[in-house]
Amino acid sequence: MRREPYISVVIPTLNEERNITEAIKGIKRIIKDLNYEIIVVDGGSTDNTVEYAKRAGATKVIVYEKGKGRQLRKGFEIAQGKIIISIDADLSNRPEEIKLIVASIEMGYDMCMGSRFITGGGTEDISLLRKLGNKFFVGMVNILYKTNYTDMCYGYRGFRRDVIKRLSLKEDGFGIETEISIRSKLAGLRVIEIPSFEKKRAYGNSNLKTFRDGYIILKTIVSHLFG
Repeated sequence: MRREPYISVVIPTLNEERNITEAIKGIKRIIKDLNYEIIVVDGGSTDNTVEYAKRAGATKVIVYEKGKGRQLRKGFEIAQGKIIISIDADLSNRPEEIKLIVASIEMGYDMCMGSRFITGGGTEDISLLRKLGNKFFVGMVNILYKTNYTDMCYGYRGFRRDVIKRLSLKEDGFGIETEISIRSKLAGLRVIEIPSFEKKRAYGNSNLKTFRDGYIILKTIVSHLFG
């Protein structure tokens, strides 16, 4: 009988055939001594992402609807691990940091958020415009919701599985990280930020569109003020 995994790693993908194999192999190297599952939720890739994910040894590969929020919500729904970690497929997140995320949850926190903007963190993969936008949204959330976040639009995070339902997530796109941050505060979760270094995307182009997704994030922030 297969044991329930201790860690579930959820990876949303869209046309990441040149990155997904190394992403999965890198994750497996770090968590090889733990009972884990790797869940790839694909948003309808037109390349070989799905096939390569299977070949690389992903535990589950789900072809689902397009939209990072939709994909993450689906991954969270089917994850069986006590600790759930979301990570990007583009090799920008260092898999070595998974152990620090897991340790933070084991210390008693409900959610652990990677931050590029605290001591020990950093980024090679953010334009000045996106950096200013992130800073603006972080400041806005901190003021409106009385939080102390240093990063907002960053998807490298860990959760206790039993708190996911309390967040009642609804966002379909790139507003999902902002929604998680806000709803974690509203739900009274114990949250910690840890330093994270974001590398440049290895291959391909980001699916994030600065102005379109900036508007979505702004709408997410404002909508939660009114329930």
